Amino acid sequence: MHIVVLGAGALGGYFGLRFQEAGAKVTFLVRQKRAEQLQKHGLAIRSPHGDVLREKINWETNPADVENPDVVLVSVKGYHLNGTLEQLHTLVNKGAYVLPVLNGIEHIHILQQEFGKEKIIGGLAFIIATLNNQGHVVHTGAFHELIFGPLCTEQEKVTSELESFSNKAVMKGERTANIMYELWKKYMFINAFSGITTAVQLPIGEIRKHKETFQIAIHLLQEMRELAGKYDVNLTDKDVTEAITKMEQFDAQATSSMHQDLRKGLPLELDHLHGGAIRLAKAQQLELIYTKIMYGIIKPFENRT
Repeated sequence: MHIVVLGAGALGGYFGLRFQEAGAKVTFLVRQKRAEQLQKHGLAIRSPHGDVLREKINWETNPADVENPDVVLVSVKGYHLNGTLEQLHTLVNKGAYVLPVLNGIEHIHILQQEFGKEKIIGGLAFIIATLNNQGHVVHTGAFHELIFGPLCTEQEKVTSELESFSNKAVMKGERTANIMYELWKKYMFINAFSGITTAVQLPIGEIRKHKETFQIAIHLLQEMRELAGKYDVNLTDKDVTEAITKMEQFDAQATSSMHQDLRKGLPLELDHLHGGAIRLAKAQQLELIYTKIMYGIIKPFENRT
């Protein structure tokens, strides 16, 4: 199996290198600056699950030079998705399936409209990782999950092949028959956790000290559960309770990637995540009061670069 990783950021670098360890052919499709960094330093993982160093890896800067791709792993931020479409067209025309692991839901429909429903596999990832000055992946925390599954019957074979490599890889890979449920469950959690931490600009420990503030996060979870139901995905009381428990059990200094991006003055995935939820709700004539409030509070910080 030939897996193309679109970009070699922390998430793509981690899972791409783990797939290569497991015997898959992996090509990183990167910009010139990243290519020069890979040429000079190679790619490495520093992880509680074991370190990896590859001084030479396969990379390309032009999708036309990628031969016989089977799956393209797309892990860009939501606001960069449109910028990948031209490269993806080249790879899909060569026979590749697209496996996006973005947060949210809207991107699935966007990609299906662009490339056809049979070409877009459902996927999501759970990992905390960053790049150091050499462009190597620094993985912290115990989890490194990649969950994927077919969105139509034509994808059964390719997702089964992907499962065989993920089972051999140093990761928690899972092929599921109900990927939309998994996507919505994560979307529910991400919108609540990123919304509350970014809006008040505090880690979760400080938020937990104030029950009135933490309650807003719970309201966000409940709104997202209701929205999922409008799209025929049944998130349960247990799912909501598990999300609350996760926020209660996080380290006091834990915060969301959106809050981290705000601290760094980087663009935020606000429109992709909360804006997307508001648009999906509007299409179902549903009002998301707390989500709209989070959106309005965070909006001034969305693009400060």
